[in-house]
Amino acid sequence: MGSESGRVKRGEQSRISQWLRRRQKPTAEDPGVEREALLLAVAAAGLPLAPAAHPAGYRCSCDRIGCPTPARHPVSFAWQTQSTTDRAQVERWARNQPQANFITATGMVHDVLDVPLEAGTAALARLLAAGIEVGPVAESGGTGEQARMLFFTATRGTPEDEDEWWPCVLDCHPETMDEHPGLRWHCRGSYVLVPPAALPGDQAVTWIRGMEHPLPDPLTLLETLTDACAAYAGAADRTPATVAWPLGQ
Repeated sequence: MGSESGRVKRGEQSRISQWLRRRQKPTAEDPGVEREALLLAVAAAGLPLAPAAHPAGYRCSCDRIGCPTPARHPVSFAWQTQSTTDRAQVERWARNQPQANFITATGMVHDVLDVPLEAGTAALARLLAAGIEVGPVAESGGTGEQARMLFFTATRGTPEDEDEWWPCVLDCHPETMDEHPGLRWHCRGSYVLVPPAALPGDQAVTWIRGMEHPLPDPLTLLETLTDACAAYAGAADRTPATVAWPLGQ
């Protein structure tokens, strides 16, 4: 009897040990592992990252009362200098701040053409049907004008050609989305959220086309995107689509 009891206890302990090992060892299905892998892929492609706020219920995790862009902004005012592609730093941020969203600073390696979701969906279909090379594309959830599609492109300026960099004026800033319902060009001085990012109201920013696609020249997409924005504005019986051009255009 004692021998049988001992075997039962050893069997239970073995099962408990196996369960603990499974709990301690993250799997490929672990959302944290997938999140970290997606962020590292962005950094590996040369797009600088910095931590951003995240949802706290229907509010923002920041201390700002009535935050105008909940979960959509960097946590540090020094986000431009803080942004990095360093793998070790991105890993530390991702692991130490498991709820944080991340932004990428535009205008150094890449720009982002930011359009209403409906217009972006139509434009993406046209671009792919025409055989035009389209780079990474993300969908940013929300209602109304907050529902956007983000086309990641190469930047029109380079660090070696400082005078040709286009600063992103305030009308392209993420906080002025309502004033510019059409195409918005994020370049130097701006940022966008990168997937995966959580937004209030169970919304999210997700990849439609990932970082395995090379960054195209923005001018190859521009005409199709502006046409789609104009059609979108006309269908909604609005004023003609606003295009927030980069300064120097």
